[in-house]
Amino acid sequence: MKRKLILYTLVAAIGGLLYGFDTAVINGALPFFTAHFKLNDVMTGWAVSSALLGSIIGAIGAGVPGDRFGRRQVLKVSALLFLLSAIGTGMATRINLFILARFIGGLAVGMASVLSPTYISEIAPASHRGRLIITFQMAIVVGILVAFFIDYLLINTGDNNWRYMFFSESLPALLFLVLLYRVRKSPRWLMKSGQQEEAEMIIREVNPGGNVKKILEDIHTSIEREQLESHERLFKKPNLKFTLIGITIGMFAQFTGIAIVMYYATDIFRAAGFSTDSAIGQTVILGGVNLTFTLLAMRFIDRIGRKKMLLAGMLSMALFLGLFALEFMFHIFPGGFMLLFLIGFVASFAGSMGAVVFVLLAEIFPNNIRSRGVAMGSFANWIVNGSITFLFPVVAGAFGNGKGIGLSFAFFSLMTFIGFFFFRKVLFETSRLTLEEIEQRNK
Repeated sequence: MKRKLILYTLVAAIGGLLYGFDTAVINGALPFFTAHFKLNDVMTGWAVSSALLGSIIGAIGAGVPGDRFGRRQVLKVSALLFLLSAIGTGMATRINLFILARFIGGLAVGMASVLSPTYISEIAPASHRGRLIITFQMAIVVGILVAFFIDYLLINTGDNNWRYMFFSESLPALLFLVLLYRVRKSPRWLMKSGQQEEAEMIIREVNPGGNVKKILEDIHTSIEREQLESHERLFKKPNLKFTLIGITIGMFAQFTGIAIVMYYATDIFRAAGFSTDSAIGQTVILGGVNLTFTLLAMRFIDRIGRKKMLLAGMLSMALFLGLFALEFMFHIFPGGFMLLFLIGFVASFAGSMGAVVFVLLAEIFPNNIRSRGVAMGSFANWIVNGSITFLFPVVAGAFGNGKGIGLSFAFFSLMTFIGFFFFRKVLFETSRLTLEEIEQRNK
């Protein structure tokens, strides 16, 4: 692959790193800022999920400006919002200011979750597209691991340790903003804007040896069809099936409970009897497992295929989630198995759903509805994410930590098992096909 293709992909993927960092940094900070602001269960849920409300709005609102101004330009806005959020959460003197800053960060996360994988999918050759889009997911995982590790390093830095944890996000946010000025615009967006010469130059840069003429013709045909069919609706045939698949991918990605592990793992381990230091240390282990299996998935996704990876992972996740729920409620296994079950779940998620969710969202939609479709799938993802993140501490508090946490993970196990049968029936394979070929084969 050309160095410029790798550069453009990695820069866009920094949006994923900030996504992961922003969502995970609160895990280690949670015990400290909740004590500082004296939050109850409901306010704790709101403090965490306020960012997810921003993510919902950012995801659903990113498609139109992304189409009008280009993916790169709107990603610059998201980078600035990440920076403002990092500074705002670190400096907050009142809980309402903290929540506002988290909401701003959520807007940035939602925008990046739509536009970064869309940009990568539109610039990547078909033979490498799955691997390159997974770079976005890998960056999310790296961001999560870095956030967990920084939280661990800053535990013993005094009463303001949680402030330093949030401040640390400002450095990658600033880097993202600067590097976005080094990447090219999406060739598909350029063609749509009438800038064919620049689009052709970028396609030659990122797809050496490819049939540039055919690629340009396919894009041009797709854009002409988009203009003719601009009135098409997401929820009417022939787009309905793509929209429903995109929405359910977004929903079931969160019904696995991965967000609860990323946001509340420290509190879950503390509820199980571990010290705060030990609990945060175990989140670093989970972050390392997450990264390792994402790298493995990145290596094999274009060989194995999206659907096979997803189905195998969903069965494995359902098993480990069920075992974790049993162990948390009844303590029927020897010591240490609770961590092992959670490691098994995170490994299964990273090697399947975590790897393919953004790949599929960026691939399955026809060109004429892609931005709106990806935004809808991401919107569904964040709606479920925000709902379960808000409700989790409330449910845990209402039933008592042991039973409440166990019941929550039993629910995630059941939903993941249901998701396996749904995707086995409706999902189609997209591996090693151009975006235009996927569209033509699945009309």
